Amino acid sequence: MESCCSAPERDSAQAHGQVPGTAPAGATGTGESPSHFTLSVPPRRGDSDAADTGAAHRDAAIPAGTFAMGDPFDEGYPADGETPVHEVALDGFRIDTAATTTSAFAAFVDATGYRTESEVYGTSAVFHLAVQAPQKDIIGSAAGTPWWLNVRGASWAHPAGPGSTWTDIPDHPVTQVSHNDALAYCAWAGRALPTEAQWEYAARGGLEQARYPWGGELHGTEPDGSVRHHCNIWQGTFPTQNTVEDGFLTTAPVRSFEPNGYGLHQTSGNVWEWCSDWFLPKYYKSCAAVGTVENPAGPTIGRGRVMRGGSYLCHDSYCNRYRLAARSSNTPDSASGNLGFRTIALA
Repeated sequence: MESCCSAPERDSAQAHGQVPGTAPAGATGTGESPSHFTLSVPPRRGDSDAADTGAAHRDAAIPAGTFAMGDPFDEGYPADGETPVHEVALDGFRIDTAATTTSAFAAFVDATGYRTESEVYGTSAVFHLAVQAPQKDIIGSAAGTPWWLNVRGASWAHPAGPGSTWTDIPDHPVTQVSHNDALAYCAWAGRALPTEAQWEYAARGGLEQARYPWGGELHGTEPDGSVRHHCNIWQGTFPTQNTVEDGFLTTAPVRSFEPNGYGLHQTSGNVWEWCSDWFLPKYYKSCAAVGTVENPAGPTIGRGRVMRGGSYLCHDSYCNRYRLAARSSNTPDSASGNLGFRTIALA
């Protein structure tokens, strides 16, 4: 499934000039579940290694509890399956306070020699106003969402194309990573992707049935009377003009805005974040029929993997998926310049 601010599926990109490749070097994935993913390089040895490489994780401890999952305002898109609201009970867990950064992912690549799927395919999706590449490397645009360009050489290390480099944005979220790439990172780091339920529970920060991590209104007011921006989303006219009122055209450093009640930064906007679940729009209906669902791992089938949080391209005029209940998905091998991930500690 694609939304206006999520990138086209990898197959769509292939139709516009992309050549499929083989699986990333050092990794194999069955496409069945994260538990079937293996990485043929040694895992990181310990926290001391993480500190040396920049791959250390700053976790928030999320208490066990029960919450109402889903959209209580009926503001979502019917095809996304944000309703019915249903009760979920979770054990306590620990989750990254921010999305995985480019520097942390670089530490993983340096340690393993891993090649992401975008590197193997040779191209990836870049928003048209962000491209840093010569014209010869712009292969084409996505059908139905022409603001997404298929750019040769775009990857996690060159997120806007070959003219960009991750070293300019070491504290920004890593992007141009597929679900499979995120699992490979987790296998090395001794981490996991959160379930969709864990992600939403942590993102809410203890607020019950709130619209955003900070409350019910999108904007606040600064002491001088100006608009206070709580997240990195689109301002202006999409997709041609971003007035950059929040300070960012594309990604922002992962701790640019105030954290929620649990200490998590930017669970609305900035970049979409992969979750472990398969995406199935009717899944919430089956959950509601059960009553209180305990530690749900998501459906056993689905076309794509769940993405949460929205991104810097979201805008209420066409895509309000920066709400806490909003959900979307993409195929596990897809990647783009507005899609990253955060991780949880293993139990």
